Amino acid sequence: MLHVKLLKVKDPAEMGKRAADLFEEMIASKPACVIGLATGSTPLPLYRELIEREKAGRIDFSKVRSANLDEYKGLAPDHPQSYRYFMQENLFNHISIKPENTIVPDGLAEDVQAMCSAYEAQIEEWGGVDLQLLGIGHDGHIGFNEPEETFPGMTHEVELADITRQANKRFFNSIGEVPTAAYTMGIGTVMAARKIIMVITGADKAEILKKSFFGPVTPEVPASILQFHPDVTVIADEAACSLL
Repeated sequence: MLHVKLLKVKDPAEMGKRAADLFEEMIASKPACVIGLATGSTPLPLYRELIEREKAGRIDFSKVRSANLDEYKGLAPDHPQSYRYFMQENLFNHISIKPENTIVPDGLAEDVQAMCSAYEAQIEEWGGVDLQLLGIGHDGHIGFNEPEETFPGMTHEVELADITRQANKRFFNSIGEVPTAAYTMGIGTVMAARKIIMVITGADKAEILKKSFFGPVTPEVPASILQFHPDVTVIADEAACSLL
């Protein structure tokens, strides 16, 4: 826990508010900032809060740029389980961010290497990520960076672990429909962000929270690398903090 700030909150609703405070602060200080975004059920209270705050005139997304962590391989942007679709439905369609200022990896890319390189180049052209939002998987994955022998650097294709596919099965009709691969920002890309916020809720994440921030740094627990980042804030509810 070298530089990691842990904010313990009552429940997911409070987590959303505390995370939104940090987004609001960043956008106020740098209106054209670059934010890295995540999908899944954990960030939803945050996204609802950001929508409300823009409606209330507290935040202005019109100059903000965003880059998403990941996307399933083989899913079109309009597929209901694609992460592009998720972001449109849960955030982008409800705020003033410009469509051309939102990037998500292309799930249908024919030339994977070229797509991944272009993704990195776009982030670089924007000046890098100012504020990166992360969730965490039960095996410690961040983005879709699964436990491996090394920490992958840049945006790349990844085979999804069974535990990850099982966790995401609830969004599909059957396990057979869950993609077996995805495209994800690498650990290097994530670590290059100036500020990182991780949101964690639920007792089922208590063990991995402890392992990631109070255990050894190892690619077997990808999130553990965050112990070396100079500015990480973990916002976790009481259930997720139960083993600390």
